Amino acid sequence: MTKSSSTFPQRFTKIDDLTRPDHWYLTQDDECYFLGEYTARKGYSFSATNQLILNFKKRPDLQETGQWYWKEKAVDEIARAFRGAIKDQGLDMLTFIPIPPSKARTDPLYDNRLRWMLDSVRASKPVDVRELIEQDQSTAAAHESDTRPTPEELVALYRINQRLIAPTPQLIAVVDDLLTTGCHFRAKAYISASGWINIL
Repeated sequence: MTKSSSTFPQRFTKIDDLTRPDHWYLTQDDECYFLGEYTARKGYSFSATNQLILNFKKRPDLQETGQWYWKEKAVDEIARAFRGAIKDQGLDMLTFIPIPPSKARTDPLYDNRLRWMLDSVRASKPVDVRELIEQDQSTAAAHESDTRPTPEELVALYRINQRLIAPTPQLIAVVDDLLTTGCHFRAKAYISASGWINIL
């Protein structure tokens, strides 16, 4: 793989005691990492990461327009950065579970960008990606709304695709495109604690 010319960070940063209060649903037991810092409501021109994330989140109804090129470019750039940060050995050990988007699969605005990105991480040997958590009801996108759901409200929308549980993963990484309050991560933890699935 050639070195990326992007200004997007090539190494993960771990959420620690100093940054955890910014994501108030996270606890000391949660192990979370991120690439790049997005600043909400600042637009494309604020930073390279803002531009990348906003392009990554372009809606599916833009697919037949010239804007779609920038979404494809963002998917590719994030996939390359993701691979570079984890390395092949880590990719072989991990099972990646993308957080479902805000729109249900039956919604015309359903966006599989996380699955698309993870499938693009390594072409020679695909990584283990499982859409284990599914959402059957469309909701407003969190980054477009001033009202954010609680973890309990998200859990009520989620269901587990039991067909994807086997074979048992060695190590799981839950992947989302933005970490704000940590609500989606906490919802995953609630699913685990409720016994819906015994590998999370």
